[in-house]
Amino acid sequence: MTEFDALFRNARLSDGRVVDIAVRNGRIAAITSDQCGSVSAHETLDLNRRLVLPGLVDGHIHLDKGFIGDEWKPHRPCTAGFNVRERVEFEKQELAKAKPIPVRAAGLIELCVTQGTTHMRSHVDIDPGIGLRNLEQVVAVRDAHRDRVSIQIVAFPQSGIVTAPGTRELLDEAVRNGADLVGGLDPAGYDGDIAGHLDAIFDIAGRHGVGIDIHLHDGDLLGVFEIEEIARRTKALGLAGKVTISHAYALGQVSRDIAQRAANQLAEAGVSILTNAPGAHAFPPVLLLHDAGVNVFAGNDNIRDSWWPYGDGDLLERAMIVGYRSGFNTDAELALAFDMVTSSAAKALTIEGYGLVEGGVADFLVLDAQHIQEAVISRPKSRDVYKAGRLIASNGAMTADGR
Repeated sequence: MTEFDALFRNARLSDGRVVDIAVRNGRIAAITSDQCGSVSAHETLDLNRRLVLPGLVDGHIHLDKGFIGDEWKPHRPCTAGFNVRERVEFEKQELAKAKPIPVRAAGLIELCVTQGTTHMRSHVDIDPGIGLRNLEQVVAVRDAHRDRVSIQIVAFPQSGIVTAPGTRELLDEAVRNGADLVGGLDPAGYDGDIAGHLDAIFDIAGRHGVGIDIHLHDGDLLGVFEIEEIARRTKALGLAGKVTISHAYALGQVSRDIAQRAANQLAEAGVSILTNAPGAHAFPPVLLLHDAGVNVFAGNDNIRDSWWPYGDGDLLERAMIVGYRSGFNTDAELALAFDMVTSSAAKALTIEGYGLVEGGVADFLVLDAQHIQEAVISRPKSRDVYKAGRLIASNGAMTADGR
């Protein structure tokens, strides 16, 4: 008789099948439409035909910036429209008065995990003033919460590289001390030196064998030029699948023909695009990119911090926002929005063993919806969240196993 750690009966998958899911050693050992009557398990749970979805993947978040777990802080607008440099300065002033990173990051993790996030990629500020302090604290938080959520860390030069002497060396050191990827920020708009900025991050990535995730707010044709240059470098250096451009506002500010040309280059180079479909900003044309073969995924980005007061960590809501702003209405389009916070994000993050497949890691959530389209539209809040087959959150609260 086969014995499993856990057996989940009557699980309804996104394709409508009702199956039993057997888990052993934190992985899915079997998925069968036949009742597993001849097996035994230490724990058996009847899911009563509730929908089972793979764990949600937040492709872009900032664990060192959020004010969750702190007092409410009113938003301070820029003096004249959106200005990245001014926004960074306001943020530094606010964070200097905020509670310690471990307190705020833990609060943000709990907010996200209780709603189904099992993986996330966090950008962490690195600059000459901060040094590696933020990184050290987020690494400690990551390690303390590894049974709740898997966290990738991007060493993020929030204050630039070329214009902030010493940052290049700090980024290099960060990758040697816990960061999984190297980041970047507006090579033209912030640093005023496209070649110098990209030389730095591609050199670090190449020497350490890590990926790249670069914030790109620069707009219009300038931004498209940078996007195409990043694609060119990625292709030339054989980094397909290891480079992400986050935000890429420019793709939503230019003509369709220009966006299509850039999309073709991104697809050929294997560069992913991250969007959170933010507020009043232009954002990349998701469907155009997807149809061109670009891996497009989503994340919450900033949650209740100095950049904006919005966000509750719910990636199903993020999928809905992306779909709503993209004009998605068909079942196929809503499925694409869902993929952006699951399989497409997992692909960008190169997550091993992702998904509801035999041999995959048993990270999943269970909720009351007929299918993924309804999950995106209605975003039911009653959710059970499993990490490696253990129930870690239920109905918006961490369980004893999730601590």
